[in-house]
Amino acid sequence: MPKYLVQSSYTPEGMQGLLTEGGSGRRAVVEQVVRSCGGTLEAMYFAYGDTDLYCIIDFPDHLSMAAVAMTVRASGAVESKTTPLLGVEEIDEAVRREIAFRPPGS
Repeated sequence: MPKYLVQSSYTPEGMQGLLTEGGSGRRAVVEQVVRSCGGTLEAMYFAYGDTDLYCIIDFPDHLSMAAVAMTVRASGAVESKTTPLLGVEEIDEAVRREIAFRPPGS
């Protein structure tokens, strides 16, 4: 299953919701939305600074991740950045592939 790192920052309105619901309340919502697309929440951490929340999420496919990301961002309560994560075995497979590439000027 594809794995993703999601980095999120709450808007002022979203932060008001976090202050009301607390971390456990938000985790329950994240788990629900991820499950609704066949995914699982592997880890969820709150932070302070530029990023308020880090999640590692597994989804069955890229479209599921896209659907969740669009829905959550459309709420206006969260700004997020999603990074696909590749496992060691996936990198091993990638380095075995033949790629036809010529650097500029060569």
